[in-house]
This record gives sequence, structure tokens and C-alpha cells, in this order.
Amino acid sequence: MSEYTATVYWQRLGAVFTDNKYSRAHEWRFDGGTVVPGSSSPHVVRVPLSDPTAVDPEEAFVASLSSCHMLFFLSFAAKEGFVVDSYEDQAVGVMAKNEAGKMAMTVVTLRPKVAFSGRTPTAEELDRLHHRSHEECFIASSVKTDVRCEPVA
Repeated sequence: MSEYTATVYWQRLGAVFTDNKYSRAHEWRFDGGTVVPGSSSPHVVRVPLSDPTAVDPEEAFVASLSSCHMLFFLSFAAKEGFVVDSYEDQAVGVMAKNEAGKMAMTVVTLRPKVAFSGRTPTAEELDRLHHRSHEECFIASSVKTDVRCEPVA
């Protein structure tokens, strides 16, 4: 078993607060010292109460699924002797009402585009690498969201 930590820090900074007109900007602090500016999504809370330049939880959710898939993919490709030169995923998450009628991230579509050197995997090998990566991804295994992988050639 492993534990992972993150500290989320927010301050009122003099806002009235009870009028619900306070900044949603905050920080995500990680054990390695990285600090990431966070905020509510401007799709949820209007600017200037949200910071559109910060990472919102919905974006982070999509990124964590994409990143997890990529890390497994790279590992499996290396073990099979494929040399990956670059990996780019323009992942998209859709917020909609779920089966219970609640707003949720209902679908995340990964669109990985992978460039190789030397021997390039066949379409079947590439599909197998992505399928295996999805099956092993810790984050995908942790959520109810429909996570789809549509590799880009």
C-alpha cells in the first residue's frame, strides 16, 4: 500500500465571504515542492471569482487519466523493444449529468499520438499496448467515468 498527499491551500484575503463573492483561486502543494495554481472552472464559477489561468479540478482529472495511461504505455512499449520519440495526448473530458442526474465527468477521451523510432508497432500491437495501458492505469481503475482511448495516427 502507498499513500499520496497533496495540500490544498486557500485564503479569504479580506473578502466578505458570506456574499459568495470570494476568489476561488487557491494552491495545490505537493511533497516534492511543486506548487500549482488552482481554481474553480470558469465554466462553473464566473471570472473574476475563478482564475482561468489556473488548473481547475476538472482539467486535473482529465490530465491525471491521460498521464497515467501514458506512463503505462511508455513502460510497456519499452519492454517490448519499441522506441518512443514523443507522445502527445489532447485528452477531452465531458461534464454532463450522470445516470443519477448529478453533474459528473461522464466521459474522458484520450487521443494519444505516438511517434516511434526504428521498428514501429503494427496497428494490432499499438491497440494492444493502449488496451493494456488502460487496463493497468491506477486512475482509470479508480473512477466510474467512461474512459475511452482513440489513438491518433
